[in-house]
Amino acid sequence: MSELRVALAGMPNCGKTALFNRLTGSRQKVANYAGVTVERKEGQLTTSQGRRIRLLDLPGAYSLVPASLDEAVTRDVLRGFYPGEPRPDLILCVVDSTNLQMHLRLVAEVLAQGLPTVLVLNMHDAASKAGIQIDTNGLSAALGIPVVTSVAVRNDGVQQVLAQLDAPVPSAMPTRGDTPMEGADIESATVLASNWFGRFVRMPSQRERLDDRLDAWLLHPIVGLLTLMVLMFFMFQAVYAWATPMMDGIESLFGSLGEFIGSQLPAGPLRSLIADGIIAGAGGVLVFLPQILILFAFILVLEESGYLPRAAFLLDRLMGAAGLSGRSFIPLLSSFACAVPGIMATRSIPDPRDRFATILVAPLMTCSARLPVYTLLIGAFIPKRDIWGPVNLQGLVLFGLYFAGIFSALIVSWFLKKWRRDRAEHALILELPAYRWPNLRDLLIGLWERAMIFIKRVGGIILAMTVLLWFLLTFPGPPANATLPAIDYSFAGQLGHWLQHLFAPLGFNWQIAIALIPGMAAREVMVSSLGTIYSMAGADDDSTIRLLTPIISEQWSLATALSLLVWYIYAPQCISTLATIKRETHSWRKMFAATVYLFALAYGASMVTFQVAKALGWN
Repeated sequence: MSELRVALAGMPNCGKTALFNRLTGSRQKVANYAGVTVERKEGQLTTSQGRRIRLLDLPGAYSLVPASLDEAVTRDVLRGFYPGEPRPDLILCVVDSTNLQMHLRLVAEVLAQGLPTVLVLNMHDAASKAGIQIDTNGLSAALGIPVVTSVAVRNDGVQQVLAQLDAPVPSAMPTRGDTPMEGADIESATVLASNWFGRFVRMPSQRERLDDRLDAWLLHPIVGLLTLMVLMFFMFQAVYAWATPMMDGIESLFGSLGEFIGSQLPAGPLRSLIADGIIAGAGGVLVFLPQILILFAFILVLEESGYLPRAAFLLDRLMGAAGLSGRSFIPLLSSFACAVPGIMATRSIPDPRDRFATILVAPLMTCSARLPVYTLLIGAFIPKRDIWGPVNLQGLVLFGLYFAGIFSALIVSWFLKKWRRDRAEHALILELPAYRWPNLRDLLIGLWERAMIFIKRVGGIILAMTVLLWFLLTFPGPPANATLPAIDYSFAGQLGHWLQHLFAPLGFNWQIAIALIPGMAAREVMVSSLGTIYSMAGADDDSTIRLLTPIISEQWSLATALSLLVWYIYAPQCISTLATIKRETHSWRKMFAATVYLFALAYGASMVTFQVAKALGWN
């Protein structure tokens, strides 16, 4: 029996991906469509009758007249226009049974493609519980296609779908040609959907539903925003608190592994490469994985529960004034833990202009990797002085650094809005789905997918650059009569002395210039790099901070410390962030543009800070 290519099509929040996960289980793979960053999920299954099915989960689409890259990919795959993607043999058009009035319009557009189609009424249990009555036989006769029901979150909820996949492929609908649908066709689809809904769907008598009561509070302009702030505060606390033990465990594991490998190999470049380069580099990548998974767990729960679109709606007007949209909220929120998942989360933004603007400003959010640097400099130069009650001067400075990043992001996005040719406001159009409990199985699958994406797409580049940095810090070795630390004679050390002239207007000395080089692997490496430079190699981060504090407070000026703090607000001192920008935009030019503008901001702001502080006598 030949393999059958089946495509799942449907609007966002219809349960399409849950159905895909239920049908394929672990027999699936995630990649990108060729040439774009739109996610491509494909899986396999074999029915009870032995039919082999290759299942493709198409990106969610509100319409086949595309307003986003996702919708354009779905349309082109269904029409056979997408390179390397054969036209499917069968479409499973998945709809939310509790919201058929909206979803049936997409059904009309899918039927216009002229492919064999089966309509899947998902979330049928929720519709029945809400008192919604659907005449499936009448709807099937009117559409001329099979109509089945499903509950994708239950083990026994997809039996009708599996039976239909075993049945003979239904006849194709009469094609309407290969030309794109015009406005009249959309109007016709809307009319057809209204007609089908009126004839075959009976809604319960008007009554206040739980969703309406929740929305009255959660979408309230004041109560809703306060609720969102509390939820976000809890999310941040969880990301920092819950991830710490796992991150410490990963660091300890790779540290022990490096020590073990180092003890088994003779001293020399090979041992240094493996222990200090490859193993330390891999640990430096994977140490962020717990934060990323915890953050994405929250995002997936918010998305699956139906709350995420409501948060975007609440913030749309505020963010629109700065040239962004409500959909930018979650990616920017994610960037406070790490810019990598934040940039990856911009895939949910349909408008390419808004998505790129969000990617550009995501690195300005104060990620957790900056905290070791901030802790070192604030502890060394800002006195512990109580301002009012539990509020102290050091805490205010740290808050000011966070606020400076947020404010700068809004200013940059506002300038981007004024600079670009297309200044039109793009209305936020999204569906507010019914509230529902997230499915644990789908959450685990989603977390596994995102972990693999992070490791495969970003890990390789970071690891390669870490090995390169190890080489720069190791070679050439010091001469026999060396009197300076070995790092002074390395390529990185020589470069640091040269860079001192470039960074002199910022007040950076040669030690800072050297530390900025390995700090490119990750921002927090700056602290351990300074420890190495000041002959403290081998100390852990906390010890390094305690030992460094009196040294830099004596040798650096306050103006230099403030300049370095401002530098870390803006500089893209993280190769993983730049690598993710390249991966997500599929463009070296855009990555270089982001790098140049961030370094320019950092250099200009740091220079102004140093020169003003120096003029005020803060030496």
